[in-house]
Amino acid sequence: MTLRPGRPEDAAAIARVHRMAMRVSLSFLPELHTPEEDLGFMQNRFMPSNEVWVAEVDGQVMGYIGFHAGWIDHLYIAPDHQGRGLGSQLLDKALEDGGERRLWTFQQNTRARAFYELHGFQAETFTDGEENEEKTPDVLYFRPGATWTAEIL
Repeated sequence: MTLRPGRPEDAAAIARVHRMAMRVSLSFLPELHTPEEDLGFMQNRFMPSNEVWVAEVDGQVMGYIGFHAGWIDHLYIAPDHQGRGLGSQLLDKALEDGGERRLWTFQQNTRARAFYELHGFQAETFTDGEENEEKTPDVLYFRPGATWTAEIL
């Protein structure tokens, strides 16, 4: 497995991983977009507004994370590669600056919730889903940043 920064030419592979993970791991969600719309979103909105890293296995993108100041927007792993440590390594990349982070996940996504809680995130707000595109209850998670102290000599 190799971690590397995402490149514009990775948009199609990222969209594919996203779609596979949504359909298999989040099958309770309605399918709202076509594959072409997924690709357009990745190319024109997601990648330009996030620092994106991908996890490659045998030269193929099998997971990705997108984050920016204070937020993790996406973390998805291809279903057949989940549970192998890719998510933890990608999350570590997003957290390496020591800053606080927030993220949303669906209340029903118990696997993701357990994963984030294992990595120090705490549920902050539960909603009825009225404000998200899927109209599905979600939860806002928060992870405090590292506390730095300076020792005066």
